[in-house]
Amino acid sequence: MIAMKVSKDFPVVCVGGSAGGLDAYIRLLKHLPSDMGVAIVIVNHLRTVDTKLHEILPRVTQMPVRLITEGLDLRPDHVFIIPPQRDLHVQDGQFRLEPISKPRGWPDVITVFLRSLTENWDGKLIAVIVSGYDGDGADALCGIKDVGGITIAQKLETAGQPDMPASAIASGCIDFILSPEAIAREIVRIAGADRPTIRH
Repeated sequence: MIAMKVSKDFPVVCVGGSAGGLDAYIRLLKHLPSDMGVAIVIVNHLRTVDTKLHEILPRVTQMPVRLITEGLDLRPDHVFIIPPQRDLHVQDGQFRLEPISKPRGWPDVITVFLRSLTENWDGKLIAVIVSGYDGDGADALCGIKDVGGITIAQKLETAGQPDMPASAIASGCIDFILSPEAIAREIVRIAGADRPTIRH
């Protein structure tokens, strides 16, 4: 039996968040169809506690939700969750996990993953920064735009903790500032624009 080769040029949406992020993830996923042809990667920066997102989020989406393990293939129409205490990278269409490079202070796992995507992914990139403390992710947003990607920050008044989206906006490299529901609509629009039209 020949294993199916997964293409490595579909859109990847990185959703980065922290404190208050769960509300944003739920509101976002509830409004995303399960067959867009897009991979959703949730990079929630946790230093010491185990993530429960892979147990909670299957209740709000029909897409399979996977806790990322070393060598796992990126696939469209899946939701992937970063494990705690790891930096996340992409190489040859697979996730790579490394020990967290910043174990003290505020993590920068969102920035690390976004930079890896800009260097190693051929498809369209969408970076979404939602509720959280500190400014993880902001330093990589201009790089996302440099490779033709799209950047979105959660509207501050809809975020439980606005520090992270505020830092993203302050980077000067944000395309849209939207509520989680409007972020979902924008992702659907971008995904549709990226797909070839099938004529009968």
